[in-house]
Amino acid sequence: MKENIIKNKSFNFPVDVVNLYKDLAYNKKEFVMSRQLLKSGTSIGVNIREAEFAQSKPDFTSKNVNKP
Repeated sequence: MKENIIKNKSFNFPVDVVNLYKDLAYNKKEFVMSRQLLKSGTSIGVNIREAEFAQSKPDFTSKNVNKP
């Protein structure tokens, strides 16, 4: 089976973000920016999975294209 690079990276990146969040929150006592980092850094995986299970091509495109 062919490796899906986007799927792998969209899983590994949020794992790294969560580990960074833990370090910032627990060791550095930084809560505001680290919380925002956690929210934005983990959303990529959710967005990729949502697009993966799109109902149609237009639905897939709408989930993957940045809107102004």
